[in-house]
Amino acid sequence: MISPLVAVTGASGEVGGRVARRLARTGVPVRLLGRDPSRLPAIPGSSAAPPAAYGDGEAMRRALDGAHTLFLVSAHESPERTQEHIVAVDAALAAGVERVVYVSFLGAAPDATFTFARDHWHTEAHIRMTGVRHTFLRDSWYLAGIPAMTGADGILRGPGGDGRVSAVSHEDIADCASAVLLDEGTGHDGVVHDLTGPEAFTLAEAAAELSRRTGREIRYVPETREEAYASRAPYGAEAWEVDGWVTSYEAIAAGELATVSDAVRTLTGRPAQNLAGYLEENPDSYRHLLPEA
Repeated sequence: MISPLVAVTGASGEVGGRVARRLARTGVPVRLLGRDPSRLPAIPGSSAAPPAAYGDGEAMRRALDGAHTLFLVSAHESPERTQEHIVAVDAALAAGVERVVYVSFLGAAPDATFTFARDHWHTEAHIRMTGVRHTFLRDSWYLAGIPAMTGADGILRGPGGDGRVSAVSHEDIADCASAVLLDEGTGHDGVVHDLTGPEAFTLAEAAAELSRRTGREIRYVPETREEAYASRAPYGAEAWEVDGWVTSYEAIAAGELATVSDAVRTLTGRPAQNLAGYLEENPDSYRHLLPEA
């Protein structure tokens, strides 16, 4: 029996690429989608769709023609992201896609503190409204983000207060997504899976773990909202983007990212990776923090 075709968006990224490789290894036919096919990875058992941007409905319809399932990794953050998602979902249905698995965000809600989490909720609402079979994977902060957001000066700063975050690894997200996509039954239809690490930690605890790993003092410096905007002003980013950066920390302070789920264990049969384990396996993630030789 031939497995139905799965179209994977974001295949040049951290989540989409991992999922595409996992699916292809099982023999599932995979079609990789992207705005620039030259950037798509060469994965045996996969094929590249014609160029398609999320906001281009006709291009997306052509790229998805013949696909049974769409694995929809959210578009890059932008003021138009929700509308781009809506266009992509509508194009998928026009192309005959029967199932959508969407990568959302933990605590997605219309009034979420984290502004980008609101985009995810509105995307979820549209997918629900279409009536298509769907599953939402709401992942927490990435574990990779903890060292990445720590400056070379050894300071992790933001208005996160004493809140906790249940950060999760890209590997765990990809394994969970693959398990859902490979299950051709209806058990995941209409289900929201919160994908988190095995623990929720404070940013001060994260800094302490980085200190143990690097052999130098790494500090968490809690900021007020005003201080957070001021410290990010030199980047010259647009207001909507800075809002997203700042409110991601404020969501931690508000307790909105402290949820700890057993979904990783349930879907994969193994425990989720914690911060210490992630750093152990990914020394390059904190190389910029190591003392100079």
